[in-house]
Amino acid sequence: MANPTDPFSASVIPFEVPEQMRAFAEKGVSQARDSYAKFKDVAETHNGTIEAVFASASKGASEYSAKLMEMMKANSTATLDFAQELLGVKSPSEAMELWTAHAKKQFETFTAYSKELTELTQKVATETVEPIKASASKLFKPAA
Repeated sequence: MANPTDPFSASVIPFEVPEQMRAFAEKGVSQARDSYAKFKDVAETHNGTIEAVFASASKGASEYSAKLMEMMKANSTATLDFAQELLGVKSPSEAMELWTAHAKKQFETFTAYSKELTELTQKVATETVEPIKASASKLFKPAA
């Protein structure tokens, strides 16, 4: 009771794929599997790299924040000490001398802080980029 117009009917003669087409299809499937495996390896490597970058950046941000807090505390202490000393002055010239010394010290401190923060920023940037450099060198390493 097969229907001759139905392509899925049992009476239709099965279609045979020529050997060359079969070999071509198998080669395509094999290449697709290889490409997928390489893509998966690269994706997993990049996930690890991204995690390392975020961990390094997070650690660097914590160091930077801690340094800023330390600097703010020192600046607050210096300002309070200056105010305490200013209360004990007996003449305008003594106040001006104290003020000048404080301003000079604050400028020197600010310069030192700027240098420290610049060095810390460079260190954090270098440490954050390191996983990317390592991953890129592995990815683009010439085949032996």
